[in-house]
Order: sequence, then structure tokens, then C-alpha cells
Amino acid sequence: MTDHLKALQSIADANDGTRASGTSGYEESAKYVEDQLRAAGYSPVRQTFSFKAGRRGKPRVESFNILADTGGSAKHTIVVGAHLDSVKEGPGINDNGSGVAAVLETARWMKETGITPANRVRFAFWGGEEEGLYGSQHYVDALSQAERGQTAANLNVDMAASPNGVRSVHDGDGSDFGHAGPAGSKAIEDIFFQYFKENSLTAETTPFDGGSDYDAFLSAGIPGGGLFTGDEKRKTQAQAQSFGGAAGKVLDPCYHESCDTIDNTNSELLQEMSGALAYATAAYAMAKPA
Repeated sequence: MTDHLKALQSIADANDGTRASGTSGYEESAKYVEDQLRAAGYSPVRQTFSFKAGRRGKPRVESFNILADTGGSAKHTIVVGAHLDSVKEGPGINDNGSGVAAVLETARWMKETGITPANRVRFAFWGGEEEGLYGSQHYVDALSQAERGQTAANLNVDMAASPNGVRSVHDGDGSDFGHAGPAGSKAIEDIFFQYFKENSLTAETTPFDGGSDYDAFLSAGIPGGGLFTGDEKRKTQAQAQSFGGAAGKVLDPCYHESCDTIDNTNSELLQEMSGALAYATAAYAMAKPA
């Protein structure tokens, strides 16, 4: 995964320090992801869309998502996604190169270990997230009613290596923050917590606040959940006791800044969160329909 982060950093360095949608940095990031997927045995496709960003009079931004499928029944599709774009102000290596690395390695691991999924897994790399969640919204809007019904779950990972981060899982049933996802979201929360428990790792819940690509899925009635290690909030004393790190300091001091480089990542935390993503993805891929 560190190699993926290094590659994305090099791409940003060669493209004015950014990987934002509509830039050459985004295009080069996409080519890197596609090459990695093809080398692993997938056949990635681009799903194009455009969006209006910035001041009136500015042209629409042309962008795309990258989608790659495993085998398995399309009647129970699990969408495992991370946004590929950065903000214009920086390279976005924690936000969200870390999520990209986690999804890429989950996809590669499934091929390398010879897992034969009962249910189709669709690995998704979203564009236009930083401008307004445009890529994932376009994906959901393009689904037919039947395809929505066949989407069993969305697993989202957005920021998985915050330098002063925490291990957090979205509050699927709303029991802690009052914003529950559709029926089935609690099961996603539970399976992430099961991984952390089995590996003797502390974890906590984080709310569905609409701030990432799960939002379009939840709004469409599709169960969702995901992983997050923190952004501009400050670490509490209780969190420092549970997770280590510095109380009173920001979870990611370089959130949406030019300093969100590879030096702004926690490799140990990335490994733990990626393990949780792979665990949940395999569990849903192999689950027998109820």
C-alpha cells in the first residue's frame, strides 16, 4: 500500500501538486489505478460524467469513475469504493490516496488468494468527490430500479491513515449519533467491529454526516457503512487513551492542505483499516443470500 501512496505522490508532484478531478493529475492517477487493476486480472471501465464547479461562467468539469467487477451473482452486488480525486490545493495522499490504496489492495488480494465470490464485488474509484460527491451520485442515479434493488451494500473508505487518527466505523443503526442508515447498515457496522475485536483493536463509531460517497447510496435506500480515521477534529483525551497519539491535536493537521503528502500518513493505521475493509468485503462476497 505504501507503494500506491508513493505512486500517487509522484503523480501529484509531476502535476502541479494536485490530483483534483478534471486535471492531468487525476488522469494520471486513474491510469495508475487501471494499470494495477488490469495487472491483477480485472477489466476496469470508465463511467463518465460532468459537473459544474466554481463560479458562474466556468466550464463544466469532465470526469469519470473507475469500476471493476469480480465474478459472482449480480443479484447481490457489493460496491466497495473510495474517491480517487484530491482537492485542488494538495496531493491528497491521506484524503484519499489511503482509501484508494485500501480498495486496490483488497481487489488484488481477492485475485491473488483465488477467492471465488458468490456475490459480485464492484470496486469503485469515484471522481468529483471533493467538489460535491458528484461521481458516486452519478453512479447511483444511473442505476435502474432493479439494479438498486440488487445492490446489497456499499462499503466506503475515506481517509484511512490520518497521522493522529482513530479507528472509526460509521454508525449504521444510529444508536450513537441518531442518524441510521437503511436496513442492513447495522450489519455492516457489526462486521467491521467484529474484525477489530478479533484482532484486539479498539474502535469507535462515527456518524453518517453526509460528508462522503456513501451518501448517495443511503439516500437511495441501499445499506451502507465504512471506515474513517479523522479529519479536522481534535483528538479527545479519551481517544488518546484508546488509540494513542496526542490529545488536543487535530486528527489530520493537513486535511485539505498542500501538506497532505505521504509524510502525512500513518502506515500502521492504514494497514489496520485496510485489513478491516478486506475482511468485510470477503464476508459479503461469500455470504449466502438470506
